[in-house]
Amino acid sequence: MEHDIVNKPIPNLPVSNRPKLVILGGGFAGLKLARKMIKSEYQVILLDKNNYHQFQPLFYQVATASLEPSAISFPLRRVFHHTPNVSFRMAEALEIDQEGKRLYTNVGYVDFDQLVLAMGADTNYFGMQNIMEYGTPMKTVSEALYVRNRIISNYEKAINIEDVEQRKALMNVVIVGGGPTGVELAGAIAELRNNVFPKDYPELNFKNMRVVLAEAGPKLLAGMSQQSSEKAVVYLDKLGVEIMVNAAVEDYDGLTIKIKDHESLETKTLLWAAGVKPNHIKGLREDQMIRNGRLIVDQYNKLKDTEGIYVIGDLCVLTDDDYPKGHPQVAQVAIQQADNLAHNLKAVADNRSMKKFKYKDLGSMATVGRKLAVVDLPFIKFQGFTAWITWLFVHLMAIVGVKNRILIFMDWAWNYLSFDPALRLLIRPRYVKPKEQEELVEEKHD
Repeated sequence: MEHDIVNKPIPNLPVSNRPKLVILGGGFAGLKLARKMIKSEYQVILLDKNNYHQFQPLFYQVATASLEPSAISFPLRRVFHHTPNVSFRMAEALEIDQEGKRLYTNVGYVDFDQLVLAMGADTNYFGMQNIMEYGTPMKTVSEALYVRNRIISNYEKAINIEDVEQRKALMNVVIVGGGPTGVELAGAIAELRNNVFPKDYPELNFKNMRVVLAEAGPKLLAGMSQQSSEKAVVYLDKLGVEIMVNAAVEDYDGLTIKIKDHESLETKTLLWAAGVKPNHIKGLREDQMIRNGRLIVDQYNKLKDTEGIYVIGDLCVLTDDDYPKGHPQVAQVAIQQADNLAHNLKAVADNRSMKKFKYKDLGSMATVGRKLAVVDLPFIKFQGFTAWITWLFVHLMAIVGVKNRILIFMDWAWNYLSFDPALRLLIRPRYVKPKEQEELVEEKHD
């Protein structure tokens, strides 16, 4: 959605003689950095287009009715109660004046001494307009809720259709992208089909429902070990997920998916988890980015050919001997870069030397279903129930807010004991004004 630049200062920002640090983005990287800079020598201004932090690894559980959206969202203002040097503003960044050290937003501009870009990444459709038009992404809480509504709405429609072939297109679900998000989503939807939907819709024959996971590459979970990839295939097969590898999606018209060298599939629900692209704003130069749009930074996360502008998380590409093509776009990289940059910004304020970023790989994991997960740690790899418990614990501890952890723990405990998630509600606005409807459509495609 387009906004006009407001050519006046952001109103009501605290007046301070401290050097001004502006952080753009309240995701894993931006939030971590802002929290580390509490009680620092800086006046910190955190900007985000939403007023809450979103825990992306659990979007798929919102989409499959296992968690409520509020459980994985946390108000950013609440994090900074009683922190006089940190302010939050809900604003959309529009343009950077690199030379003038000024950031323009839709609510005004702010001058900075240090600027940190941590806007993360969005869905990559690889230039396929029809996929963008008819496919469904899952990069925000709103989109995850849209997926939930879409799936439930399709079954409510299917139960009122007599023709079996027409029902199949409404019931089938195709997930594109065999990374952790795609694998977790496919497993969760398959479990709903196997154990929950038949009780909700006894009139429908769920043997007619296909859950298909299509991956353009040669294997699932490409960033994990061969052992974990193969085990994920075993688990998904056990759940009844149809797996297609070397299956590049070429087109989708809202009903038929065309896949290179594979059969065409019919579905009203195409869930797109096939890739990401960096979020950008005006004022960045072509020579400051690589071909895929990631911004070039040095070993201290400083943007190429700038002073006082840094980039962390999915948005940047930092190369070294261990990662000649850049680090993986995962939460741990973003968090560690934020931690290192916080140290360096404090060092700048104290005229101390900065520390180069060095990534410590803590491992990766993915859950496939109830009591089914795969874990790759630097010193050990394991799967099954123990991996599932490990996955639950790590994600529970990573959630922001004690209340959110308690809510999620209770939901997980109930779902484990009953195998019947209670959030299968079709919630949608009763009336949306025409102008708001346009904004909602634009937001879906942003």
